[in-house]
Amino acid sequence: MITLLIVDDHPVVRDGLRGMFRSDPCFEVLGEAADGVEALALVERLDPDVVLMDLRMPGGGGVDAIAELGRRGARARVLVLTTYDTDSDTLPAIEAGATGYLLKDAPRDDLFTAVRAAAQGRTVLSPAVASRLVSRVRAPGNEPLSTREREVLALVAKGTSNRAIAVELFISEATVKTHLTHIYGKLGVKDRAAAVATAYSRGILG
Repeated sequence: MITLLIVDDHPVVRDGLRGMFRSDPCFEVLGEAADGVEALALVERLDPDVVLMDLRMPGGGGVDAIAELGRRGARARVLVLTTYDTDSDTLPAIEAGATGYLLKDAPRDDLFTAVRAAAQGRTVLSPAVASRLVSRVRAPGNEPLSTREREVLALVAKGTSNRAIAVELFISEATVKTHLTHIYGKLGVKDRAAAVATAYSRGILG
């Protein structure tokens, strides 16, 4: 039996997922959380095999929770289950340590298969996400920056520290570093100074 923790800020979604997994004796839902902070506490207390993690949640997002679970050495595997498949969502989640990434429109059987694979430590990606990642690897440096990445880069250009950027944008310092990693990859540079210079030369920063 695979034990689960469901993390989503929408009660209807949590109820639906719980009912779905209850229909199969191979799964047991140990608990539910409405945000990343609550998820961290429940993972520590319940020790599930797999965490079904939404990403954008008030009170504590999924990416920060995934990263913190990794820092704590949690045994649970994280399978992201969300409606968002943009690079600004998928890449931070995977880099933070998510075992898999699935969209909420996935068929029930695909979800069950993904949970089983995640429990075994195997990576599972929805076709849309897999395609985006492959495209990004094949064409580094050509991808536009997301709105948040532009915000981070603009603050970097002003000489703002990672900690100050985190305060300014109401995100964690770890998330700032993740955004910088993506910016470097998209611009084909290796440090803050080169990123700013390249952004000005390409007209990304005015």
